[in-house]
Amino acid sequence: MEGNGFVIDLRGAGFSYGGGGGGSLSGIDLSLPAGSFHFLTGPSGAGKTTLLKLCYGELKPTQGQVALLGKDSRMLSRDGLALVRQRIGVVHQDCRFLDHLPVAENVTLPLLVAGRDPAAEADNLRQLMSWVGLTHRADAYPAELSGGERQRAALARAVITDPDVVIADEPTGNVDWEMSQRLMTLLAELNRLGKTILVATHDMALIRAAKPLVQARVLRLADGQLQAAGAEL
Repeated sequence: MEGNGFVIDLRGAGFSYGGGGGGSLSGIDLSLPAGSFHFLTGPSGAGKTTLLKLCYGELKPTQGQVALLGKDSRMLSRDGLALVRQRIGVVHQDCRFLDHLPVAENVTLPLLVAGRDPAAEADNLRQLMSWVGLTHRADAYPAELSGGERQRAALARAVITDPDVVIADEPTGNVDWEMSQRLMTLLAELNRLGKTILVATHDMALIRAAKPLVQARVLRLADGQLQAAGAEL
């Protein structure tokens, strides 16, 4: 699976939680070329979050293969997986902030994990906070942020290490329409810079509204399986 030009490549991949629980997957074939943009949609319980977790290595497949940046995720050691995940930025649906740290420190946490000194990248942080429109909130704490501010801070944290891939799980689920469009514009800008983008969303109106911004493919999950290879947006 290495060297095939896909940054994420699933072949017959599946994952079972056991007991027939919701969110299990089977027979997933999905290949994301570098610089592509994909939406992942489907009903609640279809397995969207499970598929995303396979795509950034939080889960390893119980069947088939998953290659992340050319590396078989099943064969990666803990350290090897950590290195691969430094190249994959993730925007979690629940943001997962450390509430005792201000926003700027939450954003720079991936630098610490990667063994980089946040103080040496202060200019990068300032530019990034400006890009997401949160310069004035750098010293605020997560509990003080609005829903839209939290999602933009989560996006800034996801890209602080300049990853190759950005994966977002329902990034607009808790914000209004105007903020949803703003977040989509930021993701489209990342895609124009060459980042591979995968966004899970149940909001078909948002997907349709993204048409002027990105050339994307739409994937649909239902009953734990992809229903089609993907339709052009």
